[in-house]
Amino acid sequence: MQIYVEMPNGQRIDNGRLTMNQRLKIPSPWAQLGLFMALLGGCYVVTALIVGSLATPGHGGIGWEKFEQVLASAGVFALPAWTFATMATHGQAADFLGLKKAQIPAFYAIGVLLLLLSFPFEGWLGQLNRHIQLAQWMVQAEKDATEKMGDFLRVNSPMDILINIIIIAAIPAVCEELCFRGALQRILIQCFNSPWAGIVFTGAFFSAFHMQFQGFLPRMFMGILLGAAYWYSGSLWVSILAHFFTNAAQVIAVSYYPKMIDEDPYVSVYLALGSLAVVLGLLFIFRRRSRTSYAEVYANNDDHYGRFPE
Repeated sequence: MQIYVEMPNGQRIDNGRLTMNQRLKIPSPWAQLGLFMALLGGCYVVTALIVGSLATPGHGGIGWEKFEQVLASAGVFALPAWTFATMATHGQAADFLGLKKAQIPAFYAIGVLLLLLSFPFEGWLGQLNRHIQLAQWMVQAEKDATEKMGDFLRVNSPMDILINIIIIAAIPAVCEELCFRGALQRILIQCFNSPWAGIVFTGAFFSAFHMQFQGFLPRMFMGILLGAAYWYSGSLWVSILAHFFTNAAQVIAVSYYPKMIDEDPYVSVYLALGSLAVVLGLLFIFRRRSRTSYAEVYANNDDHYGRFPE
């Protein structure tokens, strides 16, 4: 026999399909946000201390820096997300973080196309971003990050490219999506009582956390698209796959054309608008075919938990 729970808006949800909130140890999204941010900051500090302690004079070279990159991805992003999900749920960490199949298989391909076909518009946003006056320390941080990435992507064989795809594309895609979309976005959507508010705020935080402000706007846009892909598909694997293909395409391109790191190609406004139109069309398809609803994702949650404090 099916048992239904009636939501405040009159919608009836099959009790067997109720998702996480009725099983959460911490039902308030604001308490969830406080705990998650504490874990994120704590893991950042602990990971930095561990990496610093391992960086003895006996270690060095690009190989060691790539190992540090793997430690940083796992320690700063994946660890706080998984720890939070474990603390907040009763043995449902994977489900909480969205590690389940997409609603329909086509969503995997649509997610990848959404990110790849957004490149021209993101390039145009990058051009716009570079006209914004930034503090000198922000500009210097960007130069340092660009130089380091150039060293990372310098290759001598196809095996080097494969290693870079694993270290720079695959591992960050999994770890960052667990952190930003799987944990933070899920919390912020409930805090704001709005999927798109949570998606946009998460995208902004995602971009700012990378501390590369000359690329803030395109990275934020990328984060928003990844958030939308996750929300509409119901599966974090969709955003992980899209994130991976985006990173991998850039790794392969720069491996064969190293000048791309320093020389951003000019993007005309017409190409940017065409890219944006395609992206909006794919988002429309996502929305039309999605079965995701706020009421079902956050079923059985007290109304006051999803609003700003009075």
